[in-house]
Amino acid sequence: MNNERIQNVVIVGGGTSGWMTAAALATVLQGQYKIRVVESDEIGIVGVGEATIPMIQRFNQVLGIDENDFLRETQGTFKLGIEFVNWGKVGDRYTHGFGTIGQEMATVRFDQYWQKYRLQGKAGKLEEYSITRMAAKANKFMPAKRDVENSPLNQIAHAYHFDASMYAKYLRKFAEQRGVVRTEGKITQVTQREADGFVDSLVLENGERIHGDLFIDCSGFRGLLIEQTLHTGYEDWTHFLPCDRALAVPCESAAVLLPYTRSTAHRAGWQWRIPLQHRIGNGHVFCSQFISEDEAAATLLANLDGKPLADPRLIKFTTGMRKKVWNKNVIAIGLASGFLEPLESTSIHLIQTAIARLINFFPTRAFNQVDIAEYNRQSRFEFERIRDFIILHYKLNQRDEDFWQQCAKMAVPESLTHKMEMYKANGRLLRVEDELFAEVAWLQVMEGQNMPIAGYQALVDLQTEADTLEYLESVREVIAKCVKVMPDHAEYVAKHCASPKT
Repeated sequence: MNNERIQNVVIVGGGTSGWMTAAALATVLQGQYKIRVVESDEIGIVGVGEATIPMIQRFNQVLGIDENDFLRETQGTFKLGIEFVNWGKVGDRYTHGFGTIGQEMATVRFDQYWQKYRLQGKAGKLEEYSITRMAAKANKFMPAKRDVENSPLNQIAHAYHFDASMYAKYLRKFAEQRGVVRTEGKITQVTQREADGFVDSLVLENGERIHGDLFIDCSGFRGLLIEQTLHTGYEDWTHFLPCDRALAVPCESAAVLLPYTRSTAHRAGWQWRIPLQHRIGNGHVFCSQFISEDEAAATLLANLDGKPLADPRLIKFTTGMRKKVWNKNVIAIGLASGFLEPLESTSIHLIQTAIARLINFFPTRAFNQVDIAEYNRQSRFEFERIRDFIILHYKLNQRDEDFWQQCAKMAVPESLTHKMEMYKANGRLLRVEDELFAEVAWLQVMEGQNMPIAGYQALVDLQTEADTLEYLESVREVIAKCVKVMPDHAEYVAKHCASPKT
């Protein structure tokens, strides 16, 4: 049995993925391993991932990071969901809100009771049964009140918007205080062991050689170790998600500080809007087959809330993932592992879960192949299931432009087709294993983009119409009352986590 412990963990690249990895490992490994981050100031980072989903709270809690301090240091704001504009038909608008919808009633899920009476025109809008959606609509925010039982105020789920470069700096300071060593330098050569091809060392421009046992590739799209050195291969998903460019630009803040991300569909793609304390992050994700870069830039700049603070920055990408994210003694995390467009704010979450898997399967010098295979299986499952959820938004559109028509007609993975057919039949929502997006997320997109259903689950009829309608109305009324007592989002930020004025 080879249980010999590895000694040196080397992280290639900083940015959000590199410093999240360093901070987490420094916390979990408790100073018993040497952790080194090698990054070069000459090499830029993508750094536009500023919106998150609620699981980021867990990451910060494991590190012992105070929420208000973290938001203060990163110009952060709170996020209750994502508003989608023009994704069904032009003029449509719905929100994918975090947290639960309704209160469980009896035999079947709440949404099934709602579906029955929605079909009859007797139920309210879906958003009226979600405290996060109604709070977002009213620009209200407060964290969940865990001490208030049986109340929607107990069920508020939130995430964050923040400046990704500031978050990386924040985590760098955190990691270095816990023993992580940062080496500035450009890598000019990667050496491998002759016997098995494992990465042995990095050679820097100044001649320094850095040896390691385990290498974490956080070098972004280029995949310096996972691809350029080990030639792992990449699986291209452009046939499912045809957008291949993004233009990013910050602009001045708007008068109202919204507690949600916005995604607005345009002629050949979509535009993100992420409100921070000091600016708004914007970007236009588009397909170069259907619109030129100049046209895409003009569309982006014409749809800003305020004056742009820089020139739009072009990012080219190929949606997909590495054929293996763990190959030999190299694990790719972040953009080095793959790319899914940020439509549902999953980029930072994929970093977080990759780190969690790394900790769960942390290797010895034996680098057990069974563990590596399972790590790769779990990574692929997660990537593919998130991919399906993003494809769903494109597939369900009812727009008439060429790009959107192509998306509506495209063949989609069987795993997605099955979910859609289940919902069409009687509104059933299917969650497989521990995939990221729960039933309530699928419901909001399918309903928000006008996907029809033929019926509802039979056991809904066990409850009388009078009892069910009374219950639906009581849920709606209680949520409305709770939203009224919540503070304004901007006021909450100003009181608890305002960043210093610059």
